[in-house]
Amino acid sequence: MSAFVQSLHEVFERLGRIETRRMFGGHGVWHEGRMIALVAKDTLYLKADAGSAEHFDKLNLPPFTYVREGKAMPMSYRLAPADLFEDREEAALWGRRAYEAALRSGQPPKKKKTAAAAGKATRKAPVKKKKAAPL
Repeated sequence: MSAFVQSLHEVFERLGRIETRRMFGGHGVWHEGRMIALVAKDTLYLKADAGSAEHFDKLNLPPFTYVREGKAMPMSYRLAPADLFEDREEAALWGRRAYEAALRSGQPPKKKKTAAAAGKATRKAPVKKKKAAPL
């Protein structure tokens, strides 16, 4: 995990506990079971929607975009304002906006797998071999 991703725990300390997980060559950032941000190439993008777009638009903060089959695919995550890295209150404000957008998205929260459940899900029941019928 990069130092940038690790620093996000401190950046969002006034928002509350966040979790970061590696995904798709970057990292996802979760708060209370909802993905509120993503990190790609040590750049933070916050969850956005129609309800929060005006805040990003005022600062000309573009969406995270990737290319698939030669076509640009913008996502519902927008570049985070630089001020939030210097001001913990500002970070909490933007984090709450991202969390609210995640709530409005209708996606259910991700449930944490316990170590026992994770192991159980990957274990397969033993396969019983059938005896060949005599000819």
